[in-house]
Amino acid sequence: MLTIVIPTKDEEASLPRLLESIRRQTMQPKEIIVADAGSKDRTREIAESFGCRVVEGGMPGPGRNRGASAAKTDILLFLDADVELRDPEFLERSVGEMLEKKFDIATVDVFPLSDQWIDHVIHKAYNVYVRAWGDVFPHAPGFCMFVRRDTHDKINGFDESITFCEDHEYAGRAAKIGSFGFLRATKIPVSIRRLDRDGRINIAIKYTLAEMHLAMLGPIRHDKFKYTFGHAKKREKKHIA
Repeated sequence: MLTIVIPTKDEEASLPRLLESIRRQTMQPKEIIVADAGSKDRTREIAESFGCRVVEGGMPGPGRNRGASAAKTDILLFLDADVELRDPEFLERSVGEMLEKKFDIATVDVFPLSDQWIDHVIHKAYNVYVRAWGDVFPHAPGFCMFVRRDTHDKINGFDESITFCEDHEYAGRAAKIGSFGFLRATKIPVSIRRLDRDGRINIAIKYTLAEMHLAMLGPIRHDKFKYTFGHAKKREKKHIA
């Protein structure tokens, strides 16, 4: 019924926690596909040790497409390597609600893996903001997105020419041909490592500008937002410097 697709690049620190949390789920996926973008660390070895199938990836959008192409189930779940499914019934509840409500694409509320009050305020504000837009201006973050395989195929997957916020553009196209919604049965914990690395104000400004670009100019196909993939390696270089 369900295939989990995880795009990776140098994720040996985070991937084991996610894969362990999947192992503890009351509902097990048929397969986990890791689309790896040439990791230089032990990412591929770790994925294979957990029984994942590893395929050649790239940036997140292309990586998700490669993983989806290899999948054989009716439902896909795109996750990022730095999330955790702390609720052991996350998959069972989410898939059940998706089927019950007949969604073609869906996501969940998020909360931060952080003890800082500001991070909880930021993520709560995000949840309110994206729910307010609903299917008028759909937001489904690539770190947790459920989609029916036939919907993914009908829209030809992620647009690989997009360099930033490719997930929201994907959700917008999917919502035009199917039903989009937010699942209420559970939430997903998300890492704050990018907030720590790039700064909360910088991230807020960056995504505000990206929202304006999407609304007024359309998809982002240039490099002005300077999105980087392979966070752990970037952070390590920064510390060394």
